[in-house]
Formats: sequence, C-alpha cells, structure tokens
Amino acid sequence: MARSVDRTAETRGAAGRAPIVAALDLGQSKVGCFIMKPEGVRHADRTIRVAGAGHVQSRGVRGGGIVNMDEAAQAIGHAVERAERAAGAPVSGVVVTTAIGQMASHRVQARVSLGQNPVGDADLARAIGMALAQIRLPNRRPIHVLPIAWSVDGARGLHDPRAMRGHSLGLDLLVVSMAESAFTALGHCLELAHLDLQGVVAAPVASSLAALEDDEMDLGCVCIDMGGGATSAAVWGGRSLLHIESLNVGGDHVTADIARGLSTSRAGAERLKTLHGSAMASANEDREMLEAPPRGEDPSAGPVVVPRAMLKTVIAPRVEETLELLRDRLRNAGVGLEPGAGLVLTGGASQLNGVRELAVRVFDRPVRLGRPQRAPHLADAASGPAFCSAAGVLLRAAYGPREAVSARKLMSRQITAADAPRPHSGSLVARAAGWLRENL
Repeated sequence: MARSVDRTAETRGAAGRAPIVAALDLGQSKVGCFIMKPEGVRHADRTIRVAGAGHVQSRGVRGGGIVNMDEAAQAIGHAVERAERAAGAPVSGVVVTTAIGQMASHRVQARVSLGQNPVGDADLARAIGMALAQIRLPNRRPIHVLPIAWSVDGARGLHDPRAMRGHSLGLDLLVVSMAESAFTALGHCLELAHLDLQGVVAAPVASSLAALEDDEMDLGCVCIDMGGGATSAAVWGGRSLLHIESLNVGGDHVTADIARGLSTSRAGAERLKTLHGSAMASANEDREMLEAPPRGEDPSAGPVVVPRAMLKTVIAPRVEETLELLRDRLRNAGVGLEPGAGLVLTGGASQLNGVRELAVRVFDRPVRLGRPQRAPHLADAASGPAFCSAAGVLLRAAYGPREAVSARKLMSRQITAADAPRPHSGSLVARAAGWLRENL
C-alpha cells in the first residue's frame, strides 16, 4: 500500500484541544471519508464544519463483509487521501461506520437494591456493571453499549433517576454487536491501509444522528439506511436507541436484478437504474424506450432496447420485498412504535425515485428523505442522503451520545461475563460517572 501516514501531534490533538476526527463510511457501493478539525465543532448552534471530504467507488466489499482485503484497503486509502488533501491535514486513525457483519442489538436488564440515601452515581454504576456482567455474545463483538432507560421501584422511563428515593433501581441496556470475524477483517483491512481502527458505529445509528430531529428521537422514529449491500434500521424513542435491525440486501441487488432481467451488463444496469429507474409507475412509461449495452463483448450485438415500464417491473418487487422483510422483522422484534411515528430514509439507495412512496405504502406511516443536519457547509456533492452516516460519526464525536463503555475497551476485546468490570470497582464507578456527566 503506497499510502504513508505522518503521525504528527496535530493528528492526536494538541494539549487541551479535541483531536482531529476522521469518519470512514465503508459500504458495498462507495467508501467515503469526512475529516473534522477541532475548530469544526460549533457549540453555539450545535453544528459541525467538515474540513475535508472524499469518496471513491468501493471495492472488495460484498455480501455483508470484506471479501478482498487488498482491494478494500486500496479503496479506503484513496478515499482517506482525498479527504486529507481537502482538509490539509493527515489522519492516523478512523472511526468506521458500516453495516457489514450482520449487526444486531440485544437488550439486557439489571436491578440493584437501594439504601436509605437518594440514588447517586455509585448506584447507577452498580446497575451498569451488573448489566455488563450478563452480556454473553459468543463470536460477536459489541460496538455500542447504551442505557435505554432507568426505573425506580418499577416506575419506568426515567432519563435521570439521581436524587430519587426507593427500594430498587432498574436499568435497560442496549448492546449492538457485529460478527467477530467481520470485526477482525475490518481491523486487518485498516492496517493494510496504514490506519488505526478507533471505533465502529453501526450505519443506521450514525445516519440517525445526522438525519433525525430531536423531536423524532423523543417521540419515536425509525431511521432506515439503504446502502448498496445492506438495508439497516435504527429504532428510536424517548431519546434512546431501542433496536437495530439489518438485512444483507441493498441497492446493488436491484442493479443485479436489472442486469439479469434485461440481459445487460452491471454497468449498464446501474446507469439505467440511476437515470431512469423508479419503484413506482409513471406516465408514458409504456411508450418510452430505453437502451442499454448488451452483456459480453460481441461487437456485432446491438443494444438492449426495453420499455421503461419493464425497468419498473424489475425494480419495484425487489425494493418492496426488502421493505416488507424489514417491516416484519421489526414487528417480530416487538419494537412498538407510537401512532404517527414516522420513518426517515437515508443511504444512497433511498434516492431512487418512488422509494419514499413505496415505503409509505409498506409501513403505513409518514416517510421523509433524510439529509445530514447540522452540517450546513457541506458541498452539494456530499450533502445528500448517501453521506448521512459519515456526517453522523462527526456529530457523535462532537455532541454524543457517549457510550457506557469506552470505544477503546470495545475495540480491544469482547465484553463478556468474565471481563466485565465488577459492579463495585472504582474504575467502573469512574467510567460510569463520566458517562453520567455527559449524558444525563
């Protein structure tokens, strides 16, 4: 790998300043990188300024995982180099947002007894420690550990139970994990690109932080990230992440369907999808004829000519099936949404004409297309739904939510019953107190 890294003090951040943050969006269709300098955090209006952005066509990622390390590392290196040139600053490590690795969420609960004193930080730390001790996820790597809600004597839905009195303190904790094999492959791939893995953020979580309004997170919302190789969803309510769901079906599967159904090349199918594709019927589509290159290299073969209506008959069933499967999985997970709670679509595949209307029909809820919020200075080429996840990583670094377990610990090893901190350990109390200061 030709990429060299200048590990200067600037990339680590000067004393008293936040470090440079680099977000790497690793998908099956594209690899994107956003870089934010310390001065890019605008606390006055809670916005960010992206210092540099770069993106290239993805390679070596397919079927929900990395299938070619060298190709993926090369694409990563090119995307980061472009962002570094635009930012005028090198980076040594990145926080990766992705949907690879069969990401899923798991809820654990804990309950601890309270004494005569009001609930304090030490009580919350004991509850977090007890919940962590229950996490048993063989062959999976936790990447997020977030409290959902607290309760005192059964009174649920508390955001901050401190200073309350009662006999018992309860905690619902959400753990988002990915396949350990995919995590290991990701780390090795970044090593080939001469980059450190500083954390992993589930794509729908990152996209949520960029695209959702505060009211949507509070009142209830589903953010669906429609990427090239996967379609994933994050369910929010009461200002907390409630559930993660992921399918290894995305926009590239629509392209493959077009290539097979119309006997054209993948490049020709992608062009047809981008320029003329739609998941809903449109006027005059029966009379409008489209041309696509034939498959193979026969110079005597003429172009493939099909009515535009045929393109819709290929696209619509795949998109509808994907949305219906996601809807059914969310129902089976028992994640209840309040009436009127809406959907927000992000990701490159969400830009296909008719997808929003089809999602309204499948979910029977209001649906809107999401774009990066609170990043007002993004160039037009990097401000669409496809770039929500990269912007979300930077917003998370600037404003949270902070995790109950540090990214460094999550990157270093699995959290299991054996290595979870003891509920009464001072280190856990200190860590939990830090989380409490930043989140409650």
